[in-house]
Amino acid sequence: MFAMGLPWLLVLELVMYAGCFICGIIAAASVTITQGHFSGQCVLYGSVYYNTSTQTLDLDGSSSPSLCYFISAISVCVAVCCFSLILYWIYSSCVGDELKRDTLWMNVTLGMCGVFLFFLLVSGCILRIGRDRLCLSVLHNVPLSTSCEEAENRTWEHPYNGSQFYTGLHNAEKSVWVNFFFWVLIVAVVTVQRRQGLEFRTAGDNPDWSTSEREPFFHRPSRPQ
Repeated sequence: MFAMGLPWLLVLELVMYAGCFICGIIAAASVTITQGHFSGQCVLYGSVYYNTSTQTLDLDGSSSPSLCYFISAISVCVAVCCFSLILYWIYSSCVGDELKRDTLWMNVTLGMCGVFLFFLLVSGCILRIGRDRLCLSVLHNVPLSTSCEEAENRTWEHPYNGSQFYTGLHNAEKSVWVNFFFWVLIVAVVTVQRRQGLEFRTAGDNPDWSTSEREPFFHRPSRPQ
């Protein structure tokens, strides 16, 4: 019901915030779960070798765990920010009699979008290049392996569990790029609102009422001549 008192551009912006929140949670969860399957090691930019005696895969090298923590932290920060903005506008539309969003706060929103776009771009590139580097190692070192997905069906050395390593990294990367696309759309929507100079009001304060329509309710007696 709160959407009835908000302009459709702001409603569209909130819908995209919800999409960014979901993507952020998926990306952070996918990276964290994959890292947990490899005993906390970050497999991005890692290498795999094949143990011929036991016919199992083992992790030969990995990147610093802080690299995966960085991606997870960015995704969580984006999700928390989006969730906070959604709650703020829902609360403001339900409680406040008048909603105002001046140019200053729109500029702040655009600045926040720029920061998130930069870090999401960096995260997406890290995931893409790091995953491809790992897959190249799998294709080069694992016999009879034609794709990275096939390595998920192979047996891994204890305590590693690589049954979902490619799927997890792929889902994280896809979520980050979708998140990036949503923020590009948010920039466009906020820019349109900024140019229009919108002032948001709730349905209880209808700006379409003219002075003549309010005059019967606030009739002022004329001054004596």
